[in-house]
Amino acid sequence: MAVQLYKLPISAPPKPINPISRPIKMLTTNTISVTSQASSTEKVLSKRKLPILLFDIMDTIVRDPFYHDVPEFFSDDSGDGFLVSSLMPFKELMECKHPTAWIEFEKGLIDERELAKIFFKDCRPLDLEGLKNCMKRGYSYMGGVEALLKDLKENNYEMHAFTNYPDWPAVRSSIFSNANAHLCSCSDIAVKQECKRKPDADAYLEVLRRLEVDPGNCIFIDDRMTNVEAAQNVGILGIQFKDAASLRRELSNMGVETCSKNEDALNTS
Repeated sequence: MAVQLYKLPISAPPKPINPISRPIKMLTTNTISVTSQASSTEKVLSKRKLPILLFDIMDTIVRDPFYHDVPEFFSDDSGDGFLVSSLMPFKELMECKHPTAWIEFEKGLIDERELAKIFFKDCRPLDLEGLKNCMKRGYSYMGGVEALLKDLKENNYEMHAFTNYPDWPAVRSSIFSNANAHLCSCSDIAVKQECKRKPDADAYLEVLRRLEVDPGNCIFIDDRMTNVEAAQNVGILGIQFKDAASLRRELSNMGVETCSKNEDALNTS
């Protein structure tokens, strides 16, 4: 069931922000003013540590099996089908698949049964259960990311998933089974209800409205620069994910505490 969208009022798109040159002033006990179209009054949220961190999931927190494992699943010698050759599996998979079916699935416009029917342009059969099992086996943390998430959680940062990944319970449970130990409730569910996806500006504004936070008090991390730039265009600070070590450095340069408390104690002893 779709919910009514209230956009944050903005007079003009803010200029993109260089995250390294704009350190964030950390607020731990001060209050946050939240603007709402429905009301001009300020809502006060106390003791909310800033910034709030918004994480993409695929190839940012976990490796994306679609690029690494799914082409092999469909290759001649995989034992699962005959859909593409073993020479250029990913390229041929892209040529065979329906151009918009997956996007429609991400937005919740079609369910998995309809996806299976139209996944390929020529409507050839799809082993849906085999595909789901292939993807579930392929999820694993990107190197060093789990340790970073643990340190951020230990330092009491509020972290949310902001991903285009579809509401696919059988597969999502594999992705978030461990990540949920570090991330808060996934904000992308709210966006799915509105059929929005990155890099649409409305997707970012909907997440800000749901979290009741100003854009300048958020940092968004994504491996795709297009999505990072879209976040910056609505005033959210952005970092392109390359690897966990560089992300830790960039967050630290922006004033985020990325060291574990035990490590801090050893450095000060």
